[in-house]
Amino acid sequence: MDTHKIFDIDTPGKFEFQALEIFRFQYLNNPIYREFCEHLGKTTSNVKGVSDIPFLPIEFFKSKQVISGNAPVNITFTSSGTTGNQVSQHHVIDLKLYERSYQRSFVLFYGDISDYCVLALLPSYLEREGSSLVYMVNDLIEQSGHPESGFYLKDQKGLKATLSRLDADGKEVLLIGVSFALLEMAETHTLNLKHTVVMETGGMKGRRRELIREELHTALKKGFGVNAIHSEYGMTELLSQAYSQGNGIFKCPPWMKILVRDTEDPFALQRIGKTGGINVIDLANVNSCSFIATQDLGRVYADGSFEVIGRFDHSDIRGCNLMVL
Repeated sequence: MDTHKIFDIDTPGKFEFQALEIFRFQYLNNPIYREFCEHLGKTTSNVKGVSDIPFLPIEFFKSKQVISGNAPVNITFTSSGTTGNQVSQHHVIDLKLYERSYQRSFVLFYGDISDYCVLALLPSYLEREGSSLVYMVNDLIEQSGHPESGFYLKDQKGLKATLSRLDADGKEVLLIGVSFALLEMAETHTLNLKHTVVMETGGMKGRRRELIREELHTALKKGFGVNAIHSEYGMTELLSQAYSQGNGIFKCPPWMKILVRDTEDPFALQRIGKTGGINVIDLANVNSCSFIATQDLGRVYADGSFEVIGRFDHSDIRGCNLMVL
């Protein structure tokens, strides 16, 4: 499968063409996905458009090896989980494809990573081996080339001093962290940042009282003295991320798309603006499964942007915040 075309997508027509090509590839080369499709009566002969493509429930990554093809696995990313819970495993055949995806996506939304100092309120790469988020942030830290880029989860005092000094010097800073760690920082240290992007990556479950997005972002804006809180939407089972640059409205890179399914009929898609379960098309996930039905609730808008409302009640506690429990 030629993966270079994935990142050349610049029209809806090209996206549709590539999505159908990848569906056919995964149907033929992914036994788990093919069995799922056949159970639904879907084959390469009757899937004619993106709306016909079946979305694999994300729970399959907990019990099955979801791989397209026979190439050796480069790395296995694992989700965070509480004791006794089964975690997702994403077996990645082409690690360079993941790197291309998040590097290109960052450039699209934020520009050259070398313009930033990257400060992370996350466990370091050695502390949380197997996290796709930590792998990405570790690489962004290295790519930034800034001597003070690094992981600061256990050093809030040092982080405050570094943030204050860099911001006063006019240096562009990306502060990225799990939501509860950012909230603890905001409640403990008052800052007034002018050149810093504050980006949260997950919820509060398992650590503190769950806050709705508006509450969380209001507290973070107040504590850090910024006008907007940015967010990253990604997960272990994907190789692409969507970003919100404020107000909780996410946008996807051109090789990623969000659809919303009916909560009562998982095989029917919701209309624009209606709330339902989030289905993700991630074409960078070509060697696994590009069509995933998540347990998140949300709505999609006419311009393709989307909002995450919450999760289905029966969903497991999961997310980046569990990495630091």
